[in-house]
Amino acid sequence: MGRDVPALVFTREDRRRYRIKMQECLDAFAQMLRESRFETERPQVGLEIELNLVDDAAEPAMRNSDALEAIADPAWSTELGRFNLEINIPPRRLTAGGPDAWETEIRAALNHAEDRAESVGAHLIMVGILPTLRQSDVGEAALSENPRYRLLNDQVFAARGEDLHIEVDGVDRLRTYADTITPEAACTSTQFHLQVAPEEFPDYWNAAQAVAGVQVALAANSPFLLGKELWHESRIPLFEQATDTRPQEIKAQGVRPRVWFGERWINSVFDLFEENLRYFPALLPLCDEQDPAETLDRGDIPELGELTLHNGTIYRWNRPVYAVSHDKPHVRVENRVLPAGPTVADTLANGAFYYGLTRALVEEERPVWSRMSFSVAEDNLHTAARHGIEAHLYWPGVGEVTVPELVLRRLLPLAHRGLELSGMDSAWREPLLGIIEQRCVTGRNGAVWQKEMFHHIDATARPGRHEALRRMTRQYMDYMHLNAPVHTWPVD
Repeated sequence: MGRDVPALVFTREDRRRYRIKMQECLDAFAQMLRESRFETERPQVGLEIELNLVDDAAEPAMRNSDALEAIADPAWSTELGRFNLEINIPPRRLTAGGPDAWETEIRAALNHAEDRAESVGAHLIMVGILPTLRQSDVGEAALSENPRYRLLNDQVFAARGEDLHIEVDGVDRLRTYADTITPEAACTSTQFHLQVAPEEFPDYWNAAQAVAGVQVALAANSPFLLGKELWHESRIPLFEQATDTRPQEIKAQGVRPRVWFGERWINSVFDLFEENLRYFPALLPLCDEQDPAETLDRGDIPELGELTLHNGTIYRWNRPVYAVSHDKPHVRVENRVLPAGPTVADTLANGAFYYGLTRALVEEERPVWSRMSFSVAEDNLHTAARHGIEAHLYWPGVGEVTVPELVLRRLLPLAHRGLELSGMDSAWREPLLGIIEQRCVTGRNGAVWQKEMFHHIDATARPGRHEALRRMTRQYMDYMHLNAPVHTWPVD
């Protein structure tokens, strides 16, 4: 969904042509897999960070077009809401440049953007859900100007035929309706990309699915939504509901949601793209001129535009990606479960844990996905989103166990091993994974800090709920800029 699309109305003929083109793309993709046409020699990792814009009072700032113009960097783009921006960090080898290179690059990019955004009266904040968002901030007027968002909104509601119902039970209860998809804009994420050889893709995707719950528990950072204290990672249920194209009757028939964990371990990357075509109707049936079969026949690489656009409207928590870079095609796993923030240091620690752990799990003689049911992996994700670092999760050979115990005893040594196999020495690994270790020792992540700070302000100053959230958010931003890991943040 990252590409621009025109504003238009689709016909039945558009949908018929698109269905044919998607099948042609899938056939071409299968041929490319059979003929081993993919880039495999220099696998890279990548990172996307979605951010919120706020004003000087830490209230939402609907200024993304102005901020983007001021930043003037192609790495930055708009997102669904006028209070969102996204940065796409250039891909790299995992161990390129030394221990501090990636962090220095990311912080420099974010600091430059903050300086430029400030010139138009906005500030950047990395957080899973902006705590100061109100119901009035996620209406139709908050949709970004790019026509693709309006078009996507119209297609979702044409499929639903009724307003969205958003319902989340936590410490508080949220019950609301929405007549646009803008509540989805409240969900701001960190997305880790991992390029792999096609034959390795199933193992890495399965591993990513197996650890998704652990990732979310460790990094939860979204406890507040529209003034309500809900799940530790409220982004998960919100995103699942805010992009749901199914009315209640269709849900009752067992039709799959577009925000989807999946339903089985896979044996090929082809499985996921084939499922996309088999289960999900097109939201944006836009056809390219390129003929994928002709392109392959003359020895060139097809973009598979219809296949990739359709894939971008199916929001798997671990999404397969096909792309062409420097005239070479590749596939990668896009890990989408984590919230943004709180700091760059926390973000890179999360990345090191994910990359190291999945590598180690792929190398195991008896894979974890052969010892754990797929439904348990999905249950882990939702349990982790609800309870955060305080969750009890299931792991083969251990049973149901607290997240800190599971990570400290089992998974952190595996993450070290995986990073070592990737060429990262201990002097580099220890500071990164040390942040994960200390989160477990202290039991503190972004969600815990936000909840504790909010209740501290509320109990000591009694300024009212929204004002307490606003003061907490301003304090959050101060600590975010210091780049000290969130487990070290005081509550005072």
